[in-house]
Amino acid sequence: MTVRAVVFDIGNVLIRWDPARFYDARIGPEARAALFARVDLDGMNLSVDAGADLHDAVEALAAANPGDAALIRMWRDNWLDFVVGPIRGSVALLRRLRAAGIPVHALTNFGHAPLALADAAYPFLREFDRRFVSAELRLCKPDPAIYAAVEAVVDAPPEGLFFIDDKPENIAAAAARGWQTHLFTEPEPLVSALAAAGVTAAQP
Repeated sequence: MTVRAVVFDIGNVLIRWDPARFYDARIGPEARAALFARVDLDGMNLSVDAGADLHDAVEALAAANPGDAALIRMWRDNWLDFVVGPIRGSVALLRRLRAAGIPVHALTNFGHAPLALADAAYPFLREFDRRFVSAELRLCKPDPAIYAAVEAVVDAPPEGLFFIDDKPENIAAAAARGWQTHLFTEPEPLVSALAAAGVTAAQP
C-alpha cells in the first residue's frame, strides 16, 4: 500500500546514543562491562522511558548499589554526553519528507528529562508533525498498545505507516500490526527502502 506517513524512532536513528562509549572513555571497557553486568542500568533507564522521574530512579539505584553510586549518578548528570551527535543523513531525510508534504511522526522510548535535554541540544527533534513519547503515554515499545496509540491518532491505516527503528523487537511488533517497516543501520539503506516503497521524495 502507498505510504501515508513515516514514523521515526529517535535514538540511534536520528541521534547516536551510546552510554557504553561514555563509560568506556572514563573507566575502560572491562570495568564498564562489569558495571553493566552487576547494576541494572538498562532496567532503570526503561523505568524512566516508562515515565519515572530520572532523578528519583537514579537515586534509588544508587542507594541499592552504594559502591557504584558515583558511576550510576553519571547516567543522570552526564546524560547528554551519551549522545554522540546527530545522524545527519537521517535528519536530512526527515526534512526532505516534510518539505514534500509527507506526514512525519516520532515513536520513541524516551524519558521526560532526557527528552528535554535532547530537544534543547538538537532542535530538529521538534520537527515532527506529532511525537509519540513513551514517558508521556506510559507505554514502551514493543508493547502493542503503543503502536495502537499511534494508529488511533494518525490519519492512515496501519499498512500505510512506514516505521523506522534500530531494534528488531520493535520492528517485529510494528510488522505484526501490518505496518511497513525498516530496521535502521545507516541512512543510505533507509533512503533506498523508502524509495522502493514509492516515497521518491526520500531521495536527495
